[in-house]
Order: sequence, then C-alpha cells, then structure tokens
Amino acid sequence: MNASTAAPADTVFAARGITKTYHMGEVDVQALRGVDLDLYAGEFVVLLGPSGSGKSTLLNILGGLDVPSSGEVFYRGRQLTKFDDAALTRYRREFVGFVFQFYNLIPSLTARENVALITEIARDPMKPADALELVGLGQRLDHFPAQMSGGEQQRVAIARAVAKRPDVLLCDEPTGALDVHTGVLVLDAIQQINAELGTTTAVITHNAVIAEMADRVIHLSGGEITGVELNPQTRPAAELRW
Repeated sequence: MNASTAAPADTVFAARGITKTYHMGEVDVQALRGVDLDLYAGEFVVLLGPSGSGKSTLLNILGGLDVPSSGEVFYRGRQLTKFDDAALTRYRREFVGFVFQFYNLIPSLTARENVALITEIARDPMKPADALELVGLGQRLDHFPAQMSGGEQQRVAIARAVAKRPDVLLCDEPTGALDVHTGVLVLDAIQQINAELGTTTAVITHNAVIAEMADRVIHLSGGEITGVELNPQTRPAAELRW
C-alpha cells in the first residue's frame, strides 16, 4: 500500500488486512480477521458489537497499545506497523488520548493533579483547570477521587485524556461501569470535545443506543467488520432513549 495514494488527505487512520491472533497455550484465538478500516479527521465513530467481536483489539492497535499479527496501519500517512517501541511510545504520548471503562485515577491526587500528570509531559497542553472545565468539572478541581461520583471520576479521566490536545480520542466502553443517567453525562462530555476540539473520536460499545450519537457506526462480529452505517442526523447524548 502506497501511503501517499492510499487515502484522502483527511484520513487519520487507514488499516488494511489487519489480523490478530492470540496464542493461549495450545489454542489460537483469532481476534481480527482481515479488517480494512478508514477513520477521518474530526468524525465521531462508534464501534458496535458483542463481547469478543474484536472491538478492543482493533482500538488497541490503532492506539499503538498492541500490534497486528499481519496487515498495515497508517496514521496520517505514517506506517504505525513499522514503528519501533520508542516511536510507538511517542505516538501514544503526543497524538492519542485514551479513555477506558475504569478511570485509573490516582486516589491521593486531586482532579487537577490527576490531569496535570499528563499536561506536564505534553507538547502543547491545556491548563488542567481548562480541561476540567470542558467536561463540566470546573468546581471540582481540588476534590479527590473518593469525593466524586463514578461519572465525575470518568469525566476527570476524559479531561486527563484531552488535556494534551490529542489528535485522536479512543474510548473503550467509557460508560460500561456507570448507570444510565451518569453515562449520558459522560457521553455528552465526549461529544462536546469532539465538536469543540475537532478531535477524531472512536467509542467502543455494545449498546446500540449510543450509536445514534455517531457520524458513522462500524459493526463488528467474529473479528470482522460486518457493516458500516452513516447517520443522516446525529443526536446529542441527552436525547438518547435507553
């Protein structure tokens, strides 16, 4: 694949023929089976599918947390699959923000201090207070995780991810540990960041309702992309019917 002619200029990711096989003792588990995927600048994409469909594996490969068994992945024309460990570390630090199901905050640090862990090593960071304001936590800067609800802690995790102004925000089941009302608040924060910062955003879920927020919905099953839908009109998180 020639990176210069592989995809339009606004293509952030171009993945071709991605496979991933995990070796579990004498058993081989094929998590991805020849996936082709493009993600474009500024779009909000939902990866939808049941557990074991390959969603997290695909997201981890795009984010440089894992490498494919075969195939190629390009990030803005640069071949990620040829990066060494040091280059992948720089890529993750400078260009990608991650949000996971569990918040991974440091209990002994305030919200502001948890976000500052990222801003202190970023090239062009936001101020921690500005990142927390963006997710609606401007009044909770000096609260510790134990003093915040689960949804507030997840929004701190989102603020931490976006404070370095990432080009890409990758979210793996960000509402999986939350109740419905709290989940809506978290999704609203992610959607707002996508709109205000123009950050290319991909959200993994098994909840079909969340797909109504997306510009594009990519369905996975059995390690393969089984369908792609364009949403003619995306909906804000607050309007979703769960």
